[in-house]
Amino acid sequence: MGRNAAHAVSFRMGTPKIRGARKSNYRSSGKRLMQERILVIDDEAQITRVLRASLTAQGYQVRTANDPEEGLQVYREWAPDLVITDLMMPTMTGVDVCRAIRLMASTPVLVLSVRDHERSKVEALDAGADDYVTKPFNIQELLARVRAHLRRAPERATHAIEAGDFVVDAPAHSVTVLGKLIHLTPKEFDLLLFLARNAGKVMTHRALLTAVWGAQSAHQPEYLRVFVGQLRKKLEAETGKQYIQTEPWVGYRFMAEGWSDAAEQPDES
Repeated sequence: MGRNAAHAVSFRMGTPKIRGARKSNYRSSGKRLMQERILVIDDEAQITRVLRASLTAQGYQVRTANDPEEGLQVYREWAPDLVITDLMMPTMTGVDVCRAIRLMASTPVLVLSVRDHERSKVEALDAGADDYVTKPFNIQELLARVRAHLRRAPERATHAIEAGDFVVDAPAHSVTVLGKLIHLTPKEFDLLLFLARNAGKVMTHRALLTAVWGAQSAHQPEYLRVFVGQLRKKLEAETGKQYIQTEPWVGYRFMAEGWSDAAEQPDES
């Protein structure tokens, strides 16, 4: 069925640090301190309308998308606390959505489908889904599962994280490098955000393409080459340093401290 944000981050080489505290969504009594965010991805408008109404009535902030690509873009920009996605959608399946989200974060994902075959359940769970609900479903049961997963969900960061020369603020769509504001296109920003969130790690071409452009672009590396080239030029023009290291035949590694052309490229080990 169905067709078809990321946290504020900054980075320091090594372990990313959060600037400020992380706020829990619950007091010790279980009462919510802030509205949890829930993203619903389903190509059936009736389903998204019903879920929006039911979840909003429970005090959640809700955004919906009838297209998986749109849904992943909302995810990157809005950083929901939980995702509900349909399994069978024309351009991307819920399994693909799960895989794309798992490349970015451990946000709980609930998968909906009219299919109740064991194979489809296992495939969704193996792709990173946390739960599987078969349509038609009882809304009270779904709400109970939502509450259960939100209690175990990672706390949402309320401040930026930093590493090396960078501060990347996803909600504000802003990037500063060595204190300078860098102007990026939306896709350049998404690419830098994903690289920065995985600073120091080798990111494969496939992982980058899936996270930024979607599963359908996983075998179109020309997108990646063009945008990496543009991003490198903009960063070097402002700082005189390089930050994106090529790992031949594999992918790229983001080095948050950077290196100058005069210096040796960092050891790839």
